[in-house]
This record gives sequence, C-alpha cells and structure tokens, in this order.
Amino acid sequence: MASTSSLLFSLVLIFIFFGFSQANDILVGGKTDSWKIPSSQSESLNKWAEKARFMIGDALVLKFDPEKDSVLQVSRKHYVSCSTKNPIVVYKNATTMIVLDKSGPFYFISGAEGHCEQGQKMIVVVLSEVHTFRQFRGISPARAPSPSPSPSPSPIGFEGPAVAPTSGVSGLRSSLLFVMLGSLLLRVVL
Repeated sequence: MASTSSLLFSLVLIFIFFGFSQANDILVGGKTDSWKIPSSQSESLNKWAEKARFMIGDALVLKFDPEKDSVLQVSRKHYVSCSTKNPIVVYKNATTMIVLDKSGPFYFISGAEGHCEQGQKMIVVVLSEVHTFRQFRGISPARAPSPSPSPSPSPIGFEGPAVAPTSGVSGLRSSLLFVMLGSLLLRVVL
C-alpha cells in the first residue's frame, strides 16, 4: 500500500511540476495594436517587457499590417544603432508568433524605415531554466502596461530590461532531481 501511495504522490508531483513549466502564447504589449511607434516613452514596449517574466518556450504574438511593417530580430549592436541590415530573422506575417527558445535577451526592431529611431523596438529577456517555475513569474506578461512616472535616464545610453542570469543546468535534469527528491521524501515520511 505504501508503494502505491508513493507512486501516486510522485505522479502528482510530476503533473504539478509540468503545470508550472508550461509555455504560454503572450500578446505583446497586452493588446493587438502594440507593434507601432510609441506615442510616449511610457508607452514603449520595453516598459511592458521590463514588467514581465518570459520563459523558454513562451511565444510572443504580434499583430501588424505586413504591407506597412515587419519585425526584425537583431543583435544588440543592431538594436542600439537601429540597423535593419543583416537581421537574424525577419517576421512579415500579419499575426506573427516568435518562440523564445533560449534564455537571455532577444532584440527586436521595426523593419519600417525610421520606426526604430522613433522607439518601435523591444528587448525581451528570457529567464534561464533554473528560474522557470511559474509560481515565481511575477506579473502576467499578457497584462497591458500601466501608466508610470517619467523614467530616469539610463546610465548606459539605451533603454531595455536587465539581462536575466543564465545557467548551464538542464531543465530535464532538474525536473528529474525534483521528482526523485519528492519520492525519497515521501518514503521517509511514510
């Protein structure tokens, strides 16, 4: 009977863990018309992204008119200079989904001439595998940004969220360790 209880408890732990690590589709800016030149600094998509917690496997959803704009994933250097030359990836679909497949910063700028220079750009920082438990996400990234006081000047000369720490620990390895420790703990208790 104890081994059946132990197995059942282990399965519950597995389902709970995978429920916490499930990826989400995230509407950028919390609304369908967010990919545009911001009307003010407080409307910047970076303000929204700074308040959100993104995890490996999450997908950004952007909606825009592909006849007038596109989304370019670029390097940090091209983000800072608003250079549309040699993008990493070009997204041109009216409804674009961008899967965040690794931890660290992702840099996006508008492909329309002059839009990046007017603030149509965004940095998304994806948490490392060690930090991907859903209960530690903070606010939901799908929420629209709330008005905030005017920002203080950036000491390094460009806006964007801080880079999330990274780790070499494998998500699968840490998941298995979590399940094994839970099983051992249950056996000790029972």
